[in-house]
Amino acid sequence: MRSVVRETYGPDDLGAEPIFGGGFINFGYWRAADPARPPGEQERIRSQQDLYRHVLDAAAVRASDRVLEVGCGLGRGCALALEEYGPASVTGLDVHPQQLQRARDLHPDLLRRMPDRLRFVRGAAEQIPSDDDAYDVVVSVEAAQHFPDLTAFAEETARVLRPGGRTAVTSFFTVDDEPTRPGELAELLETFANGLDLARPVAALADAFSAAGLTQVRVEPIGAHVWPGWDLWLSRWWDPGTWPRNFLRAYERGILDYYTVTAVRAR
Repeated sequence: MRSVVRETYGPDDLGAEPIFGGGFINFGYWRAADPARPPGEQERIRSQQDLYRHVLDAAAVRASDRVLEVGCGLGRGCALALEEYGPASVTGLDVHPQQLQRARDLHPDLLRRMPDRLRFVRGAAEQIPSDDDAYDVVVSVEAAQHFPDLTAFAEETARVLRPGGRTAVTSFFTVDDEPTRPGELAELLETFANGLDLARPVAALADAFSAAGLTQVRVEPIGAHVWPGWDLWLSRWWDPGTWPRNFLRAYERGILDYYTVTAVRAR
């Protein structure tokens, strides 16, 4: 685990911060954003839930599926998947032991009632502790920007998916492989400057999926549903030009976007 990831998600519960109302720790998928007023907390919570729904729909989760979430954090998305989509099982994987403990502490009733359908395990995206062909679906929601090796993640995803299995990953990436992009983002955004978020083009993940043998690789930009709503929400605390609000600025400058990447393991 990289030290900046350990420190960011360690002693303090990031999910308890007001900007992550509801504890999902993602930027959200905003159905509509009214520029005349910042969204309220319930709208913020719904945006984070809707980002999970967007990814679970993109992966076409069915009742018979065994689902793995890579980078599950506090497990809120795992619980949503289990309760709303009813798959056979959901496994939440995270590299950070404190996050996993928080996930277990947040969901004692589900874990007690559904011990065969929900579990949280420790592991890295690049070395998933699982047998081959173990899952029908692999999803990851706003975690891939932290993964140090997208090639290894793609290879592991292909390995643990059964034939015909699907993957859907959503996160933010640079729009292209221009060598200036990392420096531009480091100037705008603290999380890129300190190395928490890694500047890679979305093609790096799409190409890694293809190289790992996955098929039907598709890239969908969804920044229009992410950045404006996220920026309105941030306006409750930060002024324009302050670093958290530079995500929208980077998007408008054509440096950064938010994407959903899907793929299928051939039968």
